[in-house]
Amino acid sequence: MLTAGEVAGLIAAVACVVLVCFLIVVLLKLSRLLTETTKAVTELNGRVVPLLEEVALTVGEANRQLVEVEAVIRDVKRVSGHAAKVSDVTQALVTRPLIKVAALGHGLRQAIGARGRGRPQPRALERRRR
Repeated sequence: MLTAGEVAGLIAAVACVVLVCFLIVVLLKLSRLLTETTKAVTELNGRVVPLLEEVALTVGEANRQLVEVEAVIRDVKRVSGHAAKVSDVTQALVTRPLIKVAALGHGLRQAIGARGRGRPQPRALERRRR
């Protein structure tokens, strides 16, 4: 028969074997996980490099088009300024003479009306002076 010390040693040995088997399973799963992670990183690296190159090309093209848009905006601003100046000149050339013609027409109507009625009454003259 086995003594108490031998039984305790046997139990400790079995426990160590079970612990080692558990650790072996854990290490095997960890090894598989690291292998899969390495494959995923390698595959991702193969996809990311061309993607980054395309992004760099896209950003470069966008910058080039922004420069062109800035030039167009600058030209539109310049044309807008010229249009405002033309509008001011047109207003000065057309509006002022129209106002003068309207005033002349009003004055002629008043003169014709006063001539047809005779001399204007003094009250009408006083109202005009005020």
